[in-house]
Amino acid sequence: MKGTIMNRSKTAIFAFKGNPICFVHVLLNAIDLHEKKGEVKIILEGEATKLITELCKPGHPLHVLYAKAKRLDLIDAVCRACAMKMGALEAAEAEGFRIAADMAGHAAMAPYIEQGYEIITL
Repeated sequence: MKGTIMNRSKTAIFAFKGNPICFVHVLLNAIDLHEKKGEVKIILEGEATKLITELCKPGHPLHVLYAKAKRLDLIDAVCRACAMKMGALEAAEAEGFRIAADMAGHAAMAPYIEQGYEIITL
């Protein structure tokens, strides 16, 4: 069937890079997978956590995509340790994101694997 993903694929995208040019692909792919009926979750790690402080601003070039991903509830978690290090924890909390710290302060991949998600790191 065109436009859908057979067998309801499950994908967890762990975004590490803080470069907006890289992160746009995280957003585009997550939205595309969702629209094709896949189950997708974005987990912000590393330098990617600092993007929250910029992308939440309506004037940012990626704000529309970010807002769409947020509205679709595709952003599943933000790493506590990395957000603290990048100065983005307060912004992540203000945006209402789940703060993950289940692996020595970081977001663990194991729960996603246990739930049948394919892990992609970018």
